[in-house]
Amino acid sequence: MAAQKLLLLPGDGIGPEIMAEVKKVIAWFNEKGGTGFSTDEGLVGGSAYDAHGQAISEEDMAKAMAADAVIFGAVGGPKWDGVPYDVRPEAGLLRLRKDMELFANLRPAICYPALADASSLKKDVIEGMDILIVRELTGGVYFGEPKEITDLGNGQKRGVDTQVYDTYEIERISKVAFDLARTRRNKVTSMEKRNVMKSGVLWNEVVTETHGRGYEDVELDHMLADAGAMQLVRWPKQFDVIVTDNLFGDMLSDIAAMLTGSLGMLPSASLGAPDPKTGKRKALYEPVHGSAPDIAGTGAANPIAMIASFGMALRYSFELVDAADKLDQAIANALDKGLRTKDIAGEGDTVISTAAMGDAIVSELDALTA
Repeated sequence: MAAQKLLLLPGDGIGPEIMAEVKKVIAWFNEKGGTGFSTDEGLVGGSAYDAHGQAISEEDMAKAMAADAVIFGAVGGPKWDGVPYDVRPEAGLLRLRKDMELFANLRPAICYPALADASSLKKDVIEGMDILIVRELTGGVYFGEPKEITDLGNGQKRGVDTQVYDTYEIERISKVAFDLARTRRNKVTSMEKRNVMKSGVLWNEVVTETHGRGYEDVELDHMLADAGAMQLVRWPKQFDVIVTDNLFGDMLSDIAAMLTGSLGMLPSASLGAPDPKTGKRKALYEPVHGSAPDIAGTGAANPIAMIASFGMALRYSFELVDAADKLDQAIANALDKGLRTKDIAGEGDTVISTAAMGDAIVSELDALTA
């Protein structure tokens, strides 16, 4: 294949450790998988603040805009708790999402057979779970204005965040959800809070109208987001694709992640609109978990979500479906052998380090190719 440009942004905490394991996988695919990825690396989050006084430099932002895909680790940590709000580590990720117009966040929650016992739920409830949460990523309460803290006097302050959605934002994320459902089990559940939020009323209306304009073959139901959270814990296998807004998507996907046994198991993809000329989408791939500064440098981090995020890049940015399937199988095979990082280990499992898990997955790729 023609050379494809990847920008690697390891970030903070465990970010560099898990990114090191992705580099092994990229090298394997370049050497033995017939790919031609070129990589560049930049700073984001606290590491960028230390170097440049901002959460991402203009140079690295330009690299992200030019890349075929951005592979992102994690940002943040107590070291930067006192920095100004607009240059806090998380601001780097928010700028990437906003400037690259990455409106569609895909968060799969899959229960690998070998990890059915690692979930906090009973095995019969979780075994075979395969959910895709489609989260709107560039609107809603995280970006709405006004966003401020006002001094009211007399020792009182008022914090304001504004939940705002326009019709087009809801339409385009709905279409992504319906299109993806057609490649899966053909069912979409839309979640909002129309009982108490006007934005939820509009969300419900627009999703329904979009469904009626060419997506009638896809099963659609609606559920209040709090009820959806309850149902995810009660019987998650009732869901196929869940489409929801920025705030609820953030919360619901963390619930779904823990159903799989650990936040260290959940990858994600953030996609923009197709380019009118090339059809390509700007894209960023990242694990859902945070920077976990408490275990940084200990070799205890789980790299699977980071590696699986690269697998999503193979699938969604480069249409290398066979390669993505092979990487997913390699992860499953490593888990089938009882290999575990500390966060997903149970009785009788072999606890291994971050680097050893990466090596094990590469070894399974070799075995699948032999």
